[in-house]
Formats: sequence, C-alpha cells, structure tokens
Amino acid sequence: MTDNPLMQLGVPVPFDRIQPAHVEPAITALIEQARKRLESIASLPGLRTWDNTMRALDEMTEPLDRALSVVRHIESVATTPEHRAAFNKVEPLASAFYSRIPLHDALWRALLAYSETDEARQLTGARRRFLDKTLQAFRRHGAGLPTEKKAELEKIDIELAGLTTKFSENVLDSTNAWELLIEDERQLSGLPPTAVVMARESAEMKGKPGWRFTLQQPSYLAVMTYLDDAGVRERIYRAYQSRATEPPHDNPTVLPRILELRGQKAQLLGYRDFADFVLEDRMAHNGETAQNFLEDLRVKTQPFFERENADLDAFRREIEGTEARPLQPWDIAYYAEKLRRARYDLDEEMLRPYFPLGRVVTGLFDVTSRLFGVRVEEQPGVPVWNEAVKFYRIFDAEGMHVGGFYADWYPRENKRGGAWMDSFITGGPVNGGFEPHMGLMCGNLTPPVGGKPSLLTHRDVETVFHEFGHLLHHLLSRVEVRSLSGTNVPWDFVELPSQIMENWCWEREALDLFAAHYETGEPLPEDLYRKLRRARTFRAANAQMRQLSFGFADLALHRSYRPDRDGDATTYTRAIFQRFSSAPLPKEHAAIHAFTHLFANPIGYAAGYYSYKWAEVLDADAFTAFRQEGIFNAETGRRFRECILARGDSADPAELYRLFMGRDPDAAALLERAGLVAV
Repeated sequence: MTDNPLMQLGVPVPFDRIQPAHVEPAITALIEQARKRLESIASLPGLRTWDNTMRALDEMTEPLDRALSVVRHIESVATTPEHRAAFNKVEPLASAFYSRIPLHDALWRALLAYSETDEARQLTGARRRFLDKTLQAFRRHGAGLPTEKKAELEKIDIELAGLTTKFSENVLDSTNAWELLIEDERQLSGLPPTAVVMARESAEMKGKPGWRFTLQQPSYLAVMTYLDDAGVRERIYRAYQSRATEPPHDNPTVLPRILELRGQKAQLLGYRDFADFVLEDRMAHNGETAQNFLEDLRVKTQPFFERENADLDAFRREIEGTEARPLQPWDIAYYAEKLRRARYDLDEEMLRPYFPLGRVVTGLFDVTSRLFGVRVEEQPGVPVWNEAVKFYRIFDAEGMHVGGFYADWYPRENKRGGAWMDSFITGGPVNGGFEPHMGLMCGNLTPPVGGKPSLLTHRDVETVFHEFGHLLHHLLSRVEVRSLSGTNVPWDFVELPSQIMENWCWEREALDLFAAHYETGEPLPEDLYRKLRRARTFRAANAQMRQLSFGFADLALHRSYRPDRDGDATTYTRAIFQRFSSAPLPKEHAAIHAFTHLFANPIGYAAGYYSYKWAEVLDADAFTAFRQEGIFNAETGRRFRECILARGDSADPAELYRLFMGRDPDAAALLERAGLVAV
C-alpha cells in the first residue's frame, strides 16, 4: 500500500492525491499497525522504562491520528457522497479501537508496573504529569471495570461516534438544502451593497434569477442585521432556528440518544452525571462549580441586560410610535444595529473597506512577530483541497522551521459552517531536534464579490485573530510528550490563547499595522476608530447573556434533564434560552438540534460550553499585563509564549497562569472590559 497517500503523511499533506478509495484500506491498515504496537507494549518482557512504556504509548497511534485528522478534515471542508460513505465506514472501526485502549487489561497492568519502578517515582515535569494523567485517564475510561462492563462501555463509545457524526452531517445537509430567492429588488431595501452583490452572484452560480439567500453565516447575518423587510427576516430566522429538525435531516431522533448514551457512560464509570465525568480533569473539576460560575456571571449581568433591552424597546417606539408591535427575535439585530448607528454613528459596514482580508492576515502575522518573535511566510504550490486555500510556514527568531498551517476562509456548500482550528501533525523531539507541527484554520467569511476583495467586519477580524491564537498554541508548543502538547489542554483553558489575541483588534497601535482602505490605502480614520472603541461595550450584556444561555442549556442537558419528566429536548432548552432572550422565542425555535459544539463529537464542548466564559475571564485578566507593560512589549510576549503557548498541558493550567501573571486570575477584568460594572 505504498501508493496510498494516507499511510505516511508528512508536510505538506498530499491533498491532490487523496481519494475516497484510499480511506478504508489506509485506516484499516493503520489501526492494525497501532494494535500491534499496543500488544508489543503490553507484552514486553523485562524491565519497564519510560522509553519502552510511556514514550511508546505516546507515539503508538500517531500515524493513525494523522490519517484520521485528514480524513475528518476533508469531510468538514470538501465532502462528497463518496468520501462521506468512506468516512462513515471507517469511523466505527477507529472509535472501537480507541475505546479499547484503556480497557486493555495487559496494557493497564504494564502501566501499573511501570508506575511502581524507581524511574517512575523519580519522574518530574511533563513526564510525571503524563504518567499521572495516563493512569487517571485509564481509570476514568474503565480500566478497572469488570469484563462485561468494559464491553458495554465499548459499545456505547462506538454508537456515540456514529450518532455524533450523523448529527453534524444533518446540520450541514439541512443548511445546504434551504434557499430563498427574491426577484423583486424592492425587497432588498436596507441590505448593504456587499450583501446584495453576494446574493446576486450566489443566484447566478446556481443558474437562478434574482438574489439568492442561504443559511450560511455571511448571508444569514446580513439579512438579520440590515434587511428592512421584517417578513423576510422572520422567514429566514425561523428556517435557521429549525435546521436539522425534519426528515431526512432529523436530529430530534439523534440528540436524545446521544444524551442517553452519555448519561449511561458516566454512570457506568461511577460519576453522578456526564458533566462530572467530563470536568473532573478540567479547571472547574465538576458540574456544580461550572454551574455556579455561570450563575455568578448571570446575576452580575442581569441588571445591565434588562437596561439594554428597555433601551432598545424605547428606541424602537421612538422611531415607529408607541403603538409599534412588540419586538420579535428577528427584529433584535436589525433594531440594535439602527440604535448603534444612532448612538455612535457607526455600523459594521462602515468598517469593511478598511479590513480587506489580505491586509488583515498580513497584519496578524506582523502582530504575532512583534509579540512572539516568529516569522510567517506563505508557501505557494502546496497541494490544497480548494484553490482558495493557502499554506504558510512559521519560523522562530533563529530561523528554525517550527510549523506550517493551512488557511481556508470562505463558505462552500461542501464545507461546514462556523470557524475553527485543528491540527494535522503534533511534533515532538526527533534526532536532537523538534519535528514541526502542522495545523489549519477555517472560517466562513464574506468572499470576494463584485470585483472587490474579501472585506471583513470588525467581528470577522476578531474571528481571524481568535483562530490564529489557537494555531499559535499548537505551532509554538515545545512539549516532549505529544499527548500533552499544544491545544491538548483542559477545554476551560484552551480558549485563553485564542481569546487573548482578539484584544489586539481593538488597539490603535495594532490596527495601524493593517486597517487601511482597500482602494486608497488610507489608514482607519481616527474618528471612526473612536466610534469603534466607544461602541465596544454596546449591548455587551446581551452578548454575554447569549453565551451564558448556551452554557446553562449545555449543563442542564448533561446534569439534570430527564425526558420522562422534562419532555422533549427542544421545548426544554427553548425555555432555558428564553430566560436569556430579549424577545419571545417562537415554538419553532429548535436551535439545540444544530448545536454542533455540543453534539458533533462524542465529547467536544459537551458539558463544557462554559469554557468560553471561563477562559474569557483568564484572557481579560491576562491582557492587563500587556496593557501595563506595553501591547507589543517583547518581554511580556516572550513570557506569555514560554509560560502558556509553549507549555501545552505539561503542568496544571492554574500553575501556568500563575507563572505568567504572578497571581491567580481576577474576574473583575472581564466585567470591566465589557462595561458591566456600576459607575
């Protein structure tokens, strides 16, 4: 099988050669190779050492991990019926293999035997942490269970893998299945020219008349924010909030089983619920702590939330009269944008000309270079999965190649929505050096339309910086244990490197590196910058409550929801979302069935969506160090790189944070940044 490109993946990945026919033979062979390595570790005679036990375990599945990451990635960004079929065929095989690792009796005994050696007792640093976490992980995943319970656990894991994949496929397929064609140009009133041209080109690409609108983010958000026709806004809103709820893309039949299996798994392993199981090795440690954290933020945010909603309602009645109908969910973004325009003389479209994607990316690399002493270079001619994708290499100050990454920014019908970062290769020590890491970042930004380059909103710019923060966490890692490298950290810590990068999108000194008019090169005008800064906390309480609603719904589903008592998940979660909504939600609101963060992965962000806010506390507080010492202070950047980015999970996250800041985090910084403090 030497001609199968998935068998020996390196840098760069041969995307031009990978075909659906390669998937099953490669993954099957790589599983068998990993199985043989597992048996070799488990049955090794003689003295157990770090190298023949722990290092061997760390490297055991690396070729399989790489191949699966590529196969999953193609399913996310360039799926075809043939590739999907191949992926769905091998996923249960891979899931079964991974599930069996902690259930392998001989391997478990081998790990225990090594843990009792003199060498193991003297381990320090990352090696000590890897041993401790491995033993804990094996126990948490059933190593101590009797044989029949292990078989039950394996069966649960396999079914979960298949169901969560199906959940994701249903969301993608239902999103792509919906479109709205408008042939009367008068119905486009309010839409910015960029959105009109994008809709026109979308229709032309499909060979259809008029203007075509979809549920992909650039199209959906433009309609909800700017379109004057409330009837069209309502129609698109209802379609978006009811994705994946009808056959053949029927997640209401998938989601309950996912929850049931997660609950069974947790109880089988001796935990109160799935939240306690997931969070045991995260910073929160249990569901109750996460719940209390969210509740504390909710209480502190509630008064500001109510004030913002009253302000928006008063503004709407001021311009439309006291007899205006009550605000509906499809009205909120529309009138909020009008209020922002009236209060700050600012809307997102005014900023687009100053944020062409090419300049934003170049500026991002410049910011990164100043902060962390690295250089990013585009490498043309590298095989990619779509012609719009670019590949880059990153070098440290000494010129050493530390990693590479792909960037894929535009929406396509064969690509899932949202923005994300992922890894292909996690490097490690090799022949006295360090193998480069490789990863990717993806988004669904407004593509070039009407002969203009891709022009971003400021929120889009934050997204680009956010995902690159994740990439830096991966690419700049210098941990000898791959399993503890890069973003392999507790999920309530993983968002710190990404969210802190967003702060530079608000600083004049940083914006001057890239915010310039795409036609004239004129820098972002000072008056426009001041408006942007003044509007930063506009409806911040609503934004915070929206995130809190996701966290509360997530924890409720995984801690307390009982179908026989609470009814269907749609109604149950709609009631939770309603508490955090500034308008009454319609009965069609079924957003939980498109919530891929929670249900497109056997674990993913399940019981962990609170992590975004948890990490936001960390990032707001950590950025105060840059504010005090200079946002481009090289010493502060070096300290952040060495204490956070380079360390992965080689030490407890709380310890790493204290190493950088010299103290524990202060939650007040988040509320102050959002303007959610009494004045």
